[in-house]
Order: sequence, then structure tokens, then C-alpha cells
Amino acid sequence: MRLWHYKLIPFLPRQQLLGQHRECCALRGLGWGKKHSTVDYVFKYSIHKLFTYHSEIMFEMMRRGYEIKNPRWLTYYYRGKKLNYDLSTNVILPEDGIYPEHNDNYLSECLHNLKYKKVKNKIKNIDLFMHFNFIKDKGEKYEKIYNSF
Repeated sequence: MRLWHYKLIPFLPRQQLLGQHRECCALRGLGWGKKHSTVDYVFKYSIHKLFTYHSEIMFEMMRRGYEIKNPRWLTYYYRGKKLNYDLSTNVILPEDGIYPEHNDNYLSECLHNLKYKKVKNKIKNIDLFMHFNFIKDKGEKYEKIYNSF
């Protein structure tokens, strides 16, 4: 499993979005610090960064009308059924949920991965995604990726 590039969150199909929620729950719980080839980079940062990323996933789920079955995940200190609440976790500085690893190359890799999964036609408003300001300077590059789907 991977953490999709944060810019793709509003456009992920249902299956990928809900999969992100499950992955974040696992990482915040007993999976924290356990080796995993595609998500090891998250352990270089505080758990607050993962919480913020996970919050973006959950907010998108709620925006689409999906239910967060365990709303305790919206609480920073909640670490899952086994760990419950970890009140020893200190929040020193607020961090955003943007990992430095989520760069243009990673965005390209994620788009190729979505192509492989054949979900292009399931992504709502992908044309809007392709024209957002954050890719304006790279528009031609991403347009080629999009057209290769």
C-alpha cells in the first residue's frame, strides 16, 4: 500500500480513498515504525504529520458522504483499538500533512500507478485536476501522462 500524493486526495476513486483511510489507521496504530517498503519515509517525521495527512483523507471521505465508523480517529491522540490513546505523544510544532517525498516525481509515479490500476475513468473531474495551478508550469508533462491512460 502507498500513501497517495496529497494533491490526488480529492480525486481518488472510492476504493483508493477508503484504502488510504485503512492504511493510515494501520500506520497510526501498531504499524507505526514497522518496516514497509513504500511507506517507510513516514517514520522519518513525527506522527503529527501522518495525523494531518489522515485528517485530509477523513475530511474528503466525509465530504463525499462516507461515514467514519470510528470517529476517534479524528482525535490526535487516538492510536487504534490495541493502543487506544497515547497521551504521551507531544505536539510541539504544528506540521502539515505534506511529505517532502510527495514531489512532482512522486505525483507522476502515482498517476502511472492509477493508470496501471485502470481507474482513470473512475476519477471524477480529473480534467479539473489536470488544470489546477499547481501543475500549470508542468502542465505539458502531466497532460502527456494523462493522455497515456
